[in-house]
Amino acid sequence: MHAITIQEPGGPDALVWAEVPDPVPGEGEVLVEVVASAVNRADVLQRQGFYNPPPGSSPYPGLECAGRITALGPGVSGWSVGDEVCGLLVGGGYAERVAVPAGQLLPVPKGVDLATAAALPEVACTVWSNVFMIAHLRPGETLLVHGGASGIGTMAIQLAKAVGAKVAVTAGGPEKLARCAELGADVLIDYRTQDFVEEIHRATGGAGADVILDIMGAKYLDRNVQALAVSGRLVVIGLQGGVKAELNLGALLAKRAAVMATTLRARPLEEKAAIVAAVREHVWPLVEGGTVGPVVDRTLPMPEAAEAHRILESGAHVGKVLLLAP
Repeated sequence: MHAITIQEPGGPDALVWAEVPDPVPGEGEVLVEVVASAVNRADVLQRQGFYNPPPGSSPYPGLECAGRITALGPGVSGWSVGDEVCGLLVGGGYAERVAVPAGQLLPVPKGVDLATAAALPEVACTVWSNVFMIAHLRPGETLLVHGGASGIGTMAIQLAKAVGAKVAVTAGGPEKLARCAELGADVLIDYRTQDFVEEIHRATGGAGADVILDIMGAKYLDRNVQALAVSGRLVVIGLQGGVKAELNLGALLAKRAAVMATTLRARPLEEKAAIVAAVREHVWPLVEGGTVGPVVDRTLPMPEAAEAHRILESGAHVGKVLLLAP
């Protein structure tokens, strides 16, 4: 088969479409013929040499895919050859075929075409596990989402609104904020010209945000704590703004607040399976009912993954960028 390989860490041109060995499904895995994959920030970090896949996993980038099952490994039940699925991957989505643990598969939601379904697994699992399973966002609370126009952000807006929360977002520029508003965001903050701490306090009558979903890390840590409400929960899922910062424990204590940081890729299989099962139970009905949906900025042929990475790094997108297998 062919896959996007990384010969040496570097810029987008390090991504090379090349012939590689076919994957073989192991115990509890299925083989999926990939129709589409999606580009994630973690793929960019892997290409740059900063986020290597766990030992023994596929060396190719791609944390999600959609396609058709072509073979079942030993011990797999509940799935059949020919099923149309999308799945959460540890890697290998930028390829014509990939082996996927059966517990990380989801059926393609009714009303969503097969290729577009590739935009769902990573964002749905990330948002549901962090905002709801870890931070326990409740109806009537306020969620602040940094990077509201990203794939994660567009899903977070929709899911939070679906459960009755108020949503504030940061994004760069009026066009991206307008798209966030279309998805249901209540408070629109342009991080280029506005202070999100001031704006979130103004929007909540001084109370602050109950939950903050953060992709920036160190750069925003102090201001995120300032923006939290009493008993607030800050969940850090990205480090685009650095890895080290001072934490004011006094401010955290005064608010009885919590700071949590998570990744999805390196979690044990059973934890990922539990998250995928929760997404199937809670998120898939919202997708099939039309309340929540994938947001796709554009699609590109998979061999042009380098261009897709340039688009992601430029920030010139809203939602997901998909790669279509030949």
